[in-house]
Amino acid sequence: QVQLVESGGGLVQAGGSLRLSCAASGRTFSSYAMGWFRQAPGKEREFVAAISWSGGSTYYADSVKGRFTISRDNAKNTVYLQMNSLKPEDTAVYYCAATSLALPGPGNDEYDYWGQGTQVTVSS
Repeated sequence: QVQLVESGGGLVQAGGSLRLSCAASGRTFSSYAMGWFRQAPGKEREFVAAISWSGGSTYYADSVKGRFTISRDNAKNTVYLQMNSLKPEDTAVYYCAATSLALPGPGNDEYDYWGQGTQVTVSS
């Protein structure tokens, strides 16, 4: 089992930045690839970014490419999502997730464990 707890969400103006953190506990964090997803009101949960267990490979949704950066610190059992140049359409609940797949894709069903989410609201 892996327990995931997100933090760092909040209210920010358009053009601003936030950094989300996801702290993991339980089984060996470094053996899992990690992902970030988001769900806006009335919409399905969508993929944002993923990172391999070593941090050597990353993958982004087109909508956030160039603005968001995913990273991880295996010594701290934490994965991060640095979000810059935020837009109102980035408003959503953001979730981190863990998977035993080496190179996960964007599918929700590829991930085994999920956090409870953290709200990000971007005002115009």
